[in-house]
Amino acid sequence: MPRRADRCVCIHAPARLHMGFIDLHGGLGRRYGSLGLALERPFTRVRLTAAAGTKAVGPDAARAVRYAQTLAQHFDLPTGVHIDVEEAVPPHAGLGSGTQLALSVGAGMAKLFELDADSLEIATVLGRGARSGLGLGLFEQGGFVVDGGSAGGYAPPPIITRLAFPPEWRLMLIFDRTRVGVHGEAERAAFATLPRFPEADAAELCRRVLMQVLPGLVEGDLEVVGPALTRIQARVGDHFASAQGGRFASPGVTRALDWLHARGIKGLGQSSWGPTGFALCPSEETAMRLLSEARRRFADEIELDFVVTRGRNEGASIRSESLVH
Repeated sequence: MPRRADRCVCIHAPARLHMGFIDLHGGLGRRYGSLGLALERPFTRVRLTAAAGTKAVGPDAARAVRYAQTLAQHFDLPTGVHIDVEEAVPPHAGLGSGTQLALSVGAGMAKLFELDADSLEIATVLGRGARSGLGLGLFEQGGFVVDGGSAGGYAPPPIITRLAFPPEWRLMLIFDRTRVGVHGEAERAAFATLPRFPEADAAELCRRVLMQVLPGLVEGDLEVVGPALTRIQARVGDHFASAQGGRFASPGVTRALDWLHARGIKGLGQSSWGPTGFALCPSEETAMRLLSEARRRFADEIELDFVVTRGRNEGASIRSESLVH
């Protein structure tokens, strides 16, 4: 296998929103089923070059090294890699930072060393996506996706729907800089100890996805999509309340979401375990007006930060560049 010392590989991967589970009951043989959206920002951007040993610099560098070492061992690579993490999605904020970094490192190494490995194999080797296929699906395709839930095992659930997100819509993200979402062993314990989700509620959420969210996205009808997502978020959030301290993990984010609801915004929720909240806005003009108002309204709550972004209807970009000597 050649050591590609003559070039580098650059990867730009979107963050994602996990907008809810649709079947936490699992009585039909598959459990979870996730809704997700790729975002223009924040994002992960890494640059990889061949090196004598494996090392990384930048945010989340230690995690990048672990991923690279695991892949190097799996593929029996004869050389190491230098990883420059130029930008990273905030960790444990509910935006898919771990999976996007893992897939970015893996895709970069596959390109750099000409490995016969796709993103599914990389995700499986690195143990990403056993519960949700969103990270893999959005890395590859972008847009709005639904996965079909896990039937057990270690492979990511399949993506069963992918739709373009309306380009005129915007999202306000609400960050709580003082908190992190449930993750790691605490996350595994939460899933193991929560009561079983009612079958009737799972049926309702599946119906809302099929008959409201998906056709509403195709037709660009936020008046249908927003309330449906808010209902899904409320029911799933209440189910996880004992593990995360309430319907949403951050009291500050909850106050901001309540304020946005009072301002007429209908598509509201928390991404994954949070603490990041999101709100769907019909236009750039509306989003920027609300952004200005929110920063004034919550100026004293210094833990909160507000960002306007948009959906990204394409997956990660991967390009190879010649090194200049």
